[in-house]
Amino acid sequence: MNDLGLCLVGQLCLAFGVAGLFWPEKLMPFFEVLMFPWVASYRGIRANSIAAIGLSLLLFARLLTGIR
Repeated sequence: MNDLGLCLVGQLCLAFGVAGLFWPEKLMPFFEVLMFPWVASYRGIRANSIAAIGLSLLLFARLLTGIR
């Protein structure tokens, strides 16, 4: 059951990462709420999207290697 949760989190990170790279203008309202004290910018959305894709790759590597 833990593997299923890890897969779901990885897929969610990958989905938000790809969506942020392809459609940053659609995620701008979400990031305006998420990054409240700071101004949301396309550069910030791109950086967070790349970080989310990197996190999904790390989770995938953890799933493949079986590290607990």
